[in-house]
Amino acid sequence: MTEKGPRPPHHSQARGEPLDGAAGAAAGPPATRDDEPPPPQAPAHWEADIIAADGGTVHLRPIRPEDGDGLVGLMDRSSDQTRYYRFFGPLKRLSDKELYRFTHVDHDSRVAFVLVLGDQVVGVGRYDRYPDTSDAEVAFLIEDAHQGRGLGSVLLEHLAAAARERGIERFVAEVLAQNNRMVRVFLDAGYTPERTYEEGVVHLTFPIAPTETALAVVYEREQRSESRSIARLLTPSSVAVVGASNDEGKMGHAVLRHLLDFGFRGPVYPVNPGTRHVRGVPAYASIESIPDDVDLAVLAVPADEVAGVVEACRRKRVRGLVVISGGFGEAGPGGRVAERALVAAARASGMRVVGPNCLGIVNTDTQVRLNASLAPRIPGRGRVGFFAQSGALGSALLEQARTRNIGLSSFVSAGNRADVSGNDLLQYWATDPGTEVVLLHLESFGNPRKFARLARRVGRTKPVVAVKSGRHVRMTEGLAGTSVAVPEESVAALFASAGVIRVETLAQLFDVGTLLAHQPLPEGDRVAVVGNSTAMGVLVADAVLEEGLQLAREAPVDIGASGTAAEFRAALQEAVDDESVHAVVAVFLPPLSRGSDEFGRALLEVARDAGKPVVATFLSTEGIPAELAIPGEDGTPDRGSVPSFSTPERAVIALAKVAQYARWRRRPVGALPELPGVDEPAARDVVLGALADTPAGRHLGDDETIALLAAYGVPLLGTRTVSDADAAVAAAEAVGYPVVLKSTAPWLRHRSDLGGVRLDLADADAVRSAFAAIPSGDPVIVQEMAAPGVATVVEIVDDPSFGALVSFGLGGVATDLLGDRAYRTLPLTDLDAAELVRAPRAWPLLDGYRGSEPVDVAALEDLLLRVARLADDLPEVLQLTLEPVIVGPAEPWHGGRSLVVAGATVRVGPPTARVDAGPRRMRTPGV
Repeated sequence: MTEKGPRPPHHSQARGEPLDGAAGAAAGPPATRDDEPPPPQAPAHWEADIIAADGGTVHLRPIRPEDGDGLVGLMDRSSDQTRYYRFFGPLKRLSDKELYRFTHVDHDSRVAFVLVLGDQVVGVGRYDRYPDTSDAEVAFLIEDAHQGRGLGSVLLEHLAAAARERGIERFVAEVLAQNNRMVRVFLDAGYTPERTYEEGVVHLTFPIAPTETALAVVYEREQRSESRSIARLLTPSSVAVVGASNDEGKMGHAVLRHLLDFGFRGPVYPVNPGTRHVRGVPAYASIESIPDDVDLAVLAVPADEVAGVVEACRRKRVRGLVVISGGFGEAGPGGRVAERALVAAARASGMRVVGPNCLGIVNTDTQVRLNASLAPRIPGRGRVGFFAQSGALGSALLEQARTRNIGLSSFVSAGNRADVSGNDLLQYWATDPGTEVVLLHLESFGNPRKFARLARRVGRTKPVVAVKSGRHVRMTEGLAGTSVAVPEESVAALFASAGVIRVETLAQLFDVGTLLAHQPLPEGDRVAVVGNSTAMGVLVADAVLEEGLQLAREAPVDIGASGTAAEFRAALQEAVDDESVHAVVAVFLPPLSRGSDEFGRALLEVARDAGKPVVATFLSTEGIPAELAIPGEDGTPDRGSVPSFSTPERAVIALAKVAQYARWRRRPVGALPELPGVDEPAARDVVLGALADTPAGRHLGDDETIALLAAYGVPLLGTRTVSDADAAVAAAEAVGYPVVLKSTAPWLRHRSDLGGVRLDLADADAVRSAFAAIPSGDPVIVQEMAAPGVATVVEIVDDPSFGALVSFGLGGVATDLLGDRAYRTLPLTDLDAAELVRAPRAWPLLDGYRGSEPVDVAALEDLLLRVARLADDLPEVLQLTLEPVIVGPAEPWHGGRSLVVAGATVRVGPPTARVDAGPRRMRTPGV
């Protein structure tokens, strides 16, 4: 082999190393040699399951010495053209020397990843650093049968991420000009390559630092691949039920019966070695004995048999699994181990998994008609996608949707959510033309930051409605019966930032879902009330104001108990035609002598062409009664039907939540502004320096905190830390009188009532007296005195489950006691910062309350953006508190500044859940 120089001495197909031209023996050498040291270990996080562009799964991991036979097999299965493109010559086999070099890397200057499907290596990618440079040559070889699946781009993402960790800044690739597919891999990656052409070879050089364009490319590819992986599950051409039974009490019998009764359009194969027929359908002894291809396998067998069935499905090349069986993660530690093994085996064989311990999946598309679930009755065809995490609750939820006349496009019950999660379904529904509304029943989040990103994107075109159980307590894993508090502000901030319509109950989930499925969004908050009952009209008016909406008119329109259908219609039409009205609530109580049909027809006729939402409390019904329905597919009410609620309050609550969502959707997206004066490397040095001596994490010292915040342009007051009175006087003279003295003792910080803070010290004698009077013997902070202003508090709180939150509120005991804090998730846009400042109930104190001068709100927004940027850049910052942040009027106020930070504490430690995975990877099973 030829060692590298600054440029490779021989051309290779985007190769890992130049070859000496020798095409060696067929078999590889032993994996290791007796006289060599153990191979270096690759970082564990470099291993990942990934989803290919066609929706199938492949396992990616660092190469191992024992992969020699796998590379030989890959070469044997590759065409002459593929090998020629890779090695620039008619290379049939690798020599022993070459194979040894390919499989033995240092995971630093030489890194290689293999793609494994089942027991075969189907692709390999590698980089080799040029000596004494920050450049590395990158290369790929993908088996012909797997080309066109986007595997080259995935390898490039993972190699680039590994290279950045090792200090490499640029990749170099040499590609034959006729190999357009490989050239496109580099050009379409979102990087900015420099191209030169020489002797039929394209030479590409490009920096691998992540850019906005590259990130957008990754997200787009992620969406397509994850969407297709769910489509493979929901649109199978054939289904096998493993564990199908003639015993009506078994799950396998129920799943098979529901598949057949719902009218699945493809063949259904019962698998049961103990019988020849199940429900009159020929049965097979094993899935491998089925003569035709199987797209989807539904497993309803005991937990201890599932692993064997998954292995059989791998050999059969099944594309997806729905595991109804229980006895896994919900059963304790042993079950969780089995669950992780199940998912790992399925993904490595190209299969996604729904479940285990789930209800199943449903697709009402008339070309599919799939009910691979335990639910006997399914709602008709509609436009609502429904995800339920709970398997046990799923059947009841489907029945509720059916009784409410909510038509579904598809339904997935994830059960233990070992693999397929709500995030996957959001990716699918984002581009599914048959889905216009998304309903989510969630118990937990696998990746909250990804959920926020996906929900925010989906919500711009399709409303996402979510009910999250465990708002106040949750079951601690492994400790049945033990409950701990859940950070409700985390969920609220997550949903608010993402535009998710948050509901508190399952009833509200269906109320809002019914409204969205059948009525348009309101263009504003002004509501008209029309009815035939004064008492009911007043109740509606009260509810409208209570929910933060506005009355379009001073009083409800009341046609009276003796009013006719024609009068009812005229009043409704007048309200609908009024441009100042954005929504209408119709209230109807039937007179004793007449029925409701003619009133219902009048309401429906007006609502159908209204162009604005119309909801009703009609006969105290719930859902959509026949007289308010426009027939759609499968008899399910179509768009334009009028939802009816059993009480006026429920109608208005649903309308208010939809109006709030409409406001969010009308709001501009916001931007991540450029922030002058940010020095991320300097800040990172501070954080990593602190973790170098205390890897488990600690609070930063005052000097470290000052340096960290200064790197992000946070305007701190002049501050010194001293240990005696003479040093305090010297520090006061350095920062300038008047000054403040503050104890560093945790129990005295910010406690002027306990003597820990001494204000407005004008000379040396005052400083000496104050130093002597401060309790405890801890060091003391000497700080310049801030001008009068409004005290506020800014915080970053890192929740291990939900990620980092930015918190803002006014300072003081009252706001602490009342919990008057507002929260937003990262990243924070300029619009997020503006909303966050105005969200606390005490906002008027910043905006000129009772004639006071308004403070510099723009300075507060800038501070929030800088703090959020710090937290986003440095996930090791687990907690940051700025208290007090004193803000004054917009004109120069304190040394030319309108905002100063008088106190700060920072805790650093190993990063938690808020860190986005760099290259594309599937969620770790069970997380």
